[in-house]
Amino acid sequence: MALLSRDQILDAKDLKTKDVSVPEWGGDIRIRMLTGKERDDFEASLVEMKRDGSAKRNIENVRARLATLCIINEAGELMFNRADIRMLGNKSSAALGRVFDAINELNAFSDEDIEDLAEGFGETPIESSTSD
Repeated sequence: MALLSRDQILDAKDLKTKDVSVPEWGGDIRIRMLTGKERDDFEASLVEMKRDGSAKRNIENVRARLATLCIINEAGELMFNRADIRMLGNKSSAALGRVFDAINELNAFSDEDIEDLAEGFGETPIESSTSD
């Protein structure tokens, strides 16, 4: 089997989509996978750095924040933006939970991924790594 070239990797259409039934909203929506950068940015948003160097979890409106990054229209364009997070967060928790679960599955997030990212960020300072 031949190894992929740089161009083959960069040209690959690897962002899958999935239609999800959301009966609370009266129909189906389409979600897409996050890019690597979007996933990194989302994961980084789960930690809030404070002025004193400590960090704390930032899971406020986490379902709506993730949904805004993944719900697309038929043309493949994002339907929501940062300004919509609060309004989307006011929708049914059952509907947002269904969407959040589908997004997690499509993006291969595990429950442990979300917990690990937010775990251990109490009111303690972040220390530098001592590993090489």
